[in-house]
Amino acid sequence: MNNLLDIKTPAQAQATALKSEYGLENIGLTNLRQVYWNLPAEALYEEIAFRGEARITRQGPLVAKTGKHTGRSANDKVIVREPTSEEHVWWGQYNRPLAAAKFDEVYGRLQGFFQGRDVFVQDVYVGADPEFRMPIRIVTELAWHSLFVRNMFILPKTNEEYRRHIPEFTVIAAPNFQGVPQVDQTATNTFIALNFAQNLCLIGNSAYAGEIKKSIFTVLNYLLPLQGVMPMHCSANQGDAGDTALFFGLSGTGKTTLSADPTRGLIGDDEHGWSDNGVFNFEGGCYAKVINLSPTAEPQIYATTQRFGTILENVVYDPVTRLIDLDDESITENTRASYPLEYIDNALAEKRGGHPKNVILLTCDASGVMPPIARLTPAQAMYQFISGYTSKLAGTEVGLGKEPEITFSACFGGPFMVHHPAVYADLLRRKIERYGATCWLVNTGWVGGAYGVGKRISIKYTRALLNAALSGKLDAVEYVTDPIFGFAVPKTCPDVPAEVLNPASSWHDKNLYLQRYRALAARFVDNFRKFEQGTPPEVLAAGPKL
Repeated sequence: MNNLLDIKTPAQAQATALKSEYGLENIGLTNLRQVYWNLPAEALYEEIAFRGEARITRQGPLVAKTGKHTGRSANDKVIVREPTSEEHVWWGQYNRPLAAAKFDEVYGRLQGFFQGRDVFVQDVYVGADPEFRMPIRIVTELAWHSLFVRNMFILPKTNEEYRRHIPEFTVIAAPNFQGVPQVDQTATNTFIALNFAQNLCLIGNSAYAGEIKKSIFTVLNYLLPLQGVMPMHCSANQGDAGDTALFFGLSGTGKTTLSADPTRGLIGDDEHGWSDNGVFNFEGGCYAKVINLSPTAEPQIYATTQRFGTILENVVYDPVTRLIDLDDESITENTRASYPLEYIDNALAEKRGGHPKNVILLTCDASGVMPPIARLTPAQAMYQFISGYTSKLAGTEVGLGKEPEITFSACFGGPFMVHHPAVYADLLRRKIERYGATCWLVNTGWVGGAYGVGKRISIKYTRALLNAALSGKLDAVEYVTDPIFGFAVPKTCPDVPAEVLNPASSWHDKNLYLQRYRALAARFVDNFRKFEQGTPPEVLAAGPKL
């Protein structure tokens, strides 16, 4: 906020109580009106209300609108091309280069933008494993973004930790600052610019809070493989016997929903690392899609939408009654809830688990032809992992329409991968083989026909399939080999009709089904051509046969 009248704000008297000795002047942010250091949720609520940034709804959740950006601006991410990192970066569609001099010019103007303004700082950690934990700093123009950071990352426990906090990476988010494409060589006025030499990320012209968390995820996707740790776009949970399960998948495939299983402990819902110590959550919170959220099918997540501290992004509410409407998609289908992990009853406080017993690759097949579950060999798992097939759902990225869009996103997180996909695939293969994990492909998309004809598979059936896989009940059933992809499809599963297991049986026109299935397989083959160089022969051979 540009507080030209120098009005005292609700938390101004406490603004420096938790200040770090390592100040913002170390990164060139000076002449600021007021820096609000590490305010707790209650103080941030007061600042948010005072500044009119969001509205408080029934039982305490905040509703915040993100303006024109209601999803990630994947095409606006750039990485500074500089000597220390350029040899490691997979330059191309997701990692576009920016000259170091241009980054410095943008940052110089951003420093000027903040002159005389208020800023909010949160000093937090990323990574629940102490061996790989990294101190980070998030500097935000908006108070509600500061609350988002507190929800999403791991907080210091003492005042002394705050005082001694020295960040190894800093993100600066300024939604009201725009880039100038003609000058800055950015694609649009929006930019997410990462500089690994300066350990700095700049976000401009987007209030979508997901850009903050995904920027840090991108940083870890660069740093951790260099230490032999596998960074993963996945959720994770653990059974009573200590059996950990990973759920890879893009936004909209069900990572958050399926990992929030009341019978299993939740490690985390979106981003994890797999080291020789086991699996650990990167974050301290969850960022769940809430459109059409059901209190019966997803009671744990639904309950968080009624709690103080939760941020509801772009959710419609009644300004008189302050009741929210989770079924209203008039702003976007990509409505989100940000809340601390401990809001889920069965969340594991340590945010860590053992080595996975099962690895599940989630896909949302809008073609309606993929089986709802299939067991994969390690080579098939690598093929599917590198391919990263799914359908983008409306709203998750800028420019998506109503209908799902078939996409291949390498490693189920292409926009956040910095190294070549083969680096992540090799890390995952070695860990799967070393620790003996069983791999599954689970389709949470459509059955009985493509989008618009068939219907999306019920969460009831998907949960039954997963429970059978994780409990070992699918170990003893009969399987059939898929004629095109070669993976093993179970013929029976407890509590799941046979026609659901065999998607062809629910299509009225079997020839049309086979035609669509072969067309999808051809797209797999075409997509994989860009990964052929450097991919082991056994992985290449694990693709579909036409």
